[in-house]
Amino acid sequence: MEQNVFFWIIAALLIVAGFAGLVIPALPGIVLLFAGFVAGAWAENFEYIGSGTLLIIGLLAALAYILDTVAGLLGAKRFGAGKYGIIGAGAGTVAGMFFGPVGLLAGPFIGAVAGELFARKDLRSAGYAGIGTWLGIAAGTAVKIAIAFAMAGVFVFSRFF
Repeated sequence: MEQNVFFWIIAALLIVAGFAGLVIPALPGIVLLFAGFVAGAWAENFEYIGSGTLLIIGLLAALAYILDTVAGLLGAKRFGAGKYGIIGAGAGTVAGMFFGPVGLLAGPFIGAVAGELFARKDLRSAGYAGIGTWLGIAAGTAVKIAIAFAMAGVFVFSRFF
């Protein structure tokens, strides 16, 4: 009994941290959510939540992770970024991780703009690529949040219905 309570506490903490991580770039929200759902299933010895449900939740988590990762790059491309702008947005995203939330927001924009300027495009085109990167990141975050709620819905439905 005490072990179940322990796993439910761990599950609750991971799920809360996961939902916070959906909007706080420094936290891996989707990964924490998935870990929380696994801990919740474990708390009841996988009696209500089995491997099929966890597979669905895991696939949703992988989809959210992939879409969130490529969203900024797709936004840059949609707004006219060329090869160097997309490479710059990706490099800026990676470099931004080392500078906290501000870096995660500014890095992709700066990278896309720098990449476009390196390709000898004008400042206006480079700025559009940067804005496209931001819009892509915002769209990716919205999709990630929607998928996270779908994951929670699958968990709750499987547990109680």
